[in-house]
Amino acid sequence: MTKSLPKLVLSSSRDIPFSQLVLSQKNVRRVKAGLSIDDLADDIYRRTLLQSLNVRAVVRDDGNETGMFEVPAGGRRFRALELLVKSKRMAKDQPVPCVVREAGIAEEDSLAENVMRVALHPLDQFRAFSALIETGLSEDDIAARFFVSVSTVRQRLRLASVSPSLLDVYGDDGMSLEQLMAFSVTDNHARQEQVWEQVNQGQHVPAYHIRRLLTEDAIAATDRRVRFIGIDAYTEAGGYVMRDLFSGDEDGWLQDPALVELLVNEKLSEVAQEIGAEGWKWVEAAIDLPFGCERGKRRISGTTIPLTDEEQARLDTLVEEYDAIGEEYRDGCDLPDEVDARLTEIDAEMTPLTCRPTIYEPDEQARAGVFVSLAHDGRLRIDRGYVRPEDELVAEDADAPVGAEAPEQASGPAITVSGQVQNEQAADDEDDAIRPLPDRLVSELTAERTLALRDALANAPDAAFIALLDALCLSVFRSHGQSGCVQIGVTQSWLGNAAPNLRDSVWSTNIQTRHEQWAARLPNEPQALWAALEGLAYEEQMTLLAHCVSLGVNALFEPVKGYDGRISAHGVAQRIMAADALATVVGLNMAEAGWRPTADNYLGRVTKPRIIEAVREAKGDATAVLIEHLKKGDMAREAERLLEGTGWLPEPLRLPVAEPAGEEIADLPDFLADDGGVEDGDAEQAESDDAYAIAAE
Repeated sequence: MTKSLPKLVLSSSRDIPFSQLVLSQKNVRRVKAGLSIDDLADDIYRRTLLQSLNVRAVVRDDGNETGMFEVPAGGRRFRALELLVKSKRMAKDQPVPCVVREAGIAEEDSLAENVMRVALHPLDQFRAFSALIETGLSEDDIAARFFVSVSTVRQRLRLASVSPSLLDVYGDDGMSLEQLMAFSVTDNHARQEQVWEQVNQGQHVPAYHIRRLLTEDAIAATDRRVRFIGIDAYTEAGGYVMRDLFSGDEDGWLQDPALVELLVNEKLSEVAQEIGAEGWKWVEAAIDLPFGCERGKRRISGTTIPLTDEEQARLDTLVEEYDAIGEEYRDGCDLPDEVDARLTEIDAEMTPLTCRPTIYEPDEQARAGVFVSLAHDGRLRIDRGYVRPEDELVAEDADAPVGAEAPEQASGPAITVSGQVQNEQAADDEDDAIRPLPDRLVSELTAERTLALRDALANAPDAAFIALLDALCLSVFRSHGQSGCVQIGVTQSWLGNAAPNLRDSVWSTNIQTRHEQWAARLPNEPQALWAALEGLAYEEQMTLLAHCVSLGVNALFEPVKGYDGRISAHGVAQRIMAADALATVVGLNMAEAGWRPTADNYLGRVTKPRIIEAVREAKGDATAVLIEHLKKGDMAREAERLLEGTGWLPEPLRLPVAEPAGEEIADLPDFLADDGGVEDGDAEQAESDDAYAIAAE
């Protein structure tokens, strides 16, 4: 016969005056953590004690009770009640609900009370906060009652507003808290559920990837266009900003791209009008101007407004104070707040003294124009003083070369010789007058001189070097029509908008800065250029030569079509192989130079097999398998994350691998080959592959 189990007998509960309670030394909680005793006391004072104390009677050595009770479990509650008594918010003899234990071990009771307790699931807290809001409590009320910040309450309420189906997934541990936080970036439940269907097949989907999918049709608050116009202007115009409560204050997504573009164009137009009022002939303004838009235009130089004696004296004083502070704290210790504030003040006062405005000659300015665009950080990029070839002054007749024909006059054509104008009809009446040399004779004489110059220059290497440098400088810095006798020039390929943001890249900035520094040093008159070049140190001559030659580099692949496509494709291939050789010589590593594979610049532009192959090359087969199931857009974005920091480069950007000695070198680089198929509408890539295939034949 089965023996019945003994019935459970619960410990008795009774109200015991607080004055008869003492804290037991058998409480296992030693480490202070969680809600402070002060906050717990305030909570008990507001809503009374919600959980009884666990107590045991204190007995003497003879086994008799003393009338006092020790508290082995519930020590924090006891201390909170003790604080209420000390602050006279509770009477000393206030009855306290207690569970009186007699059997068992006190330490075990204390341990069990803490170990067996299960913390509230975060989802239950989110929903509880939401329920309190529905009862009429405000966010501030909830924050005060549960001793959290108002922003924390708002975050919890935002999480509670996520799609109920996704909350259920989170409650069943189907997604992480970070993923749920990412879904809260939008209030659109349908879009949330759609994105979850896209990503829930992956082993691990990072929160930022979910957030990016939810905001792909919006403009980030960190975008240069938003920084330019300001979020306040956007919201005042009726635009809505979707905020992420779990990121920085600057994070957000503007939901009306069309409105952003309108506001940007309006502000750019206003800026262009203000700059045009300075006296410029034209102003070209755009968010992103094409690379090389300044090409073929002469840059005029202005004059920097000098400092007055008082301004110079003030600048010297500020520099002296700044240097003294730097010398005092050069050991690297942290600056005191007042010293740091003073340095900020000095820097702010020095800026207008060191960054002086530039003034231009009115007649030069009236022929020149200005380029206005946005830098990567949203600040205006203003490039003043460019003269188009058609706006240059027409040369005077006195400056026409020997043998050139002057414009027809009423009395007949005029010919300029040594700066004097003669009239052929009048000369016919004077047989003894010295007539201009016949054009044919001049051509014959100068042809002989050309050969003699070539022969002499071939035997004068130093002069040949200066002649080369002179010709290159005229080609690069005076490309609006001035040329010398050495017909060597730099042919600059037009890159335009071949790639996004070319003009704002770090390489473009370096080139433009270097170019402007040299342009400011070289004379405007071609006649004075030779002497200026001779006066440079050898190292400077070589640096200038390298700059001029660098502007002629063209490693651009240009798809070719039509009847002559095969010949042209072969020429493109030869150009690319030459670029490979040059890159090897200068040691150019595009990854080290700052290029990174992204969904915008590469991964989203190629087929899925190429994306998988890129991840496989950089991270191995095990990682590549993780993205094979994704759709192309998701695959490209996830591959961008995986390739970050690996230094991986697509084939057109890699340094060529040296061929082993004795092996035949292929006619074309490996990447000039057919990709083997088109996927997801990659028609543009297919056209490029066709051109490569033609070249390969």
